[in-house]
Parts: sequence; C-alpha cells; structure tokens
Amino acid sequence: MLDFIDQYPFLLPLMIFFGRICDVTLGTLRIIFVSKGEKYKAPIIGFFEVFIWIFIISQIFSRANGFISYLSYAAGYAMGNYVGIMIESRIAFGIVICRIYTNNSPSDLVQMLSEKGYGSTTIEAMGMKKKAYIVEAVVERKSLKEIESIIKEFDKDTFYTAEDVRTRHRGVFPE
Repeated sequence: MLDFIDQYPFLLPLMIFFGRICDVTLGTLRIIFVSKGEKYKAPIIGFFEVFIWIFIISQIFSRANGFISYLSYAAGYAMGNYVGIMIESRIAFGIVICRIYTNNSPSDLVQMLSEKGYGSTTIEAMGMKKKAYIVEAVVERKSLKEIESIIKEFDKDTFYTAEDVRTRHRGVFPE
C-alpha cells in the first residue's frame, strides 16, 4: 500500500511525525471529552485516534529502523500534546463556576452580569480582616473572557477563580 516509502525513505519520518501529532492531539481531546461526560464524542474521537496509531505503529514495525524515525515518533508525541492543548483552549469546551471575591458591595457587579444575561448568586462572607462578598456565576468556558472583562470593569483588583463544572441544570444563562 505504501510502497512509495521504500523509494523515498525520507517520507517515513515525516509520516510518523505528522501521524503522531494527529493521534496524540485526538487523544488529548478524547480525554477532555471523557472528563466532561461527552459519551458520544469521546468514542468517535477514540476510534480515529487508535486507527491512526495502529497505522503509524505498523509502519514503524515494518520499515523504521533508524534513529530519525524514533526521534520523529517522540517529537510527534510531544507536538501532539501541544497541539491538543492549543485546540482545546481555542474551543473552550465546557462549563465553569466563576467565584468572585470582593470587599465592595456586589450589587453593581450583579447588575453588570445580569445586563449581559448571566445569572449570579451573592454570598456574604467574612474575610481575613473584614466582611466580604462572594459572587458566583456558572458560565460557558468560552464566556470566561467576557466575565473577566466585567470583573475588571467592576474592580480591577478583584480576586476571582474559575473551576470546571461537569453538569448544570436550570438557572439563568445567556441565550
């Protein structure tokens, strides 16, 4: 099937390198989808991940006997991790809970979030030195940049965290 590689042996390391980038990238995305409970996306991605891996490993066993091919395999693996993480950060799949800690009255922040369609919950708390407020908002991960800009507009020194959420049910969310 790939007899041309015997005529052009320099293509084998390239094929190994790019094949590993593809299968490791898919593996990274598959793990993310599994952790988010995406029971339909993860197996489909897994199928293609393993198919590519079997194809590449069969070429290695039948043809690769040089250090360059082994280096291509390792470099493709490393690059695949990088590419997978970059793609995952671009698609920003999932839901996060954003916890905003402030010593200021949170009513303006709640109003600003509400104007953008985000629901929030305010909790009174006791900080290290004085009364504080915690404002929580459950949002799509891809909306986090907008939430960050709202927080900075409210108070540029406000402390906040964002944590992954596996599921959500009901609530107030932008259309």
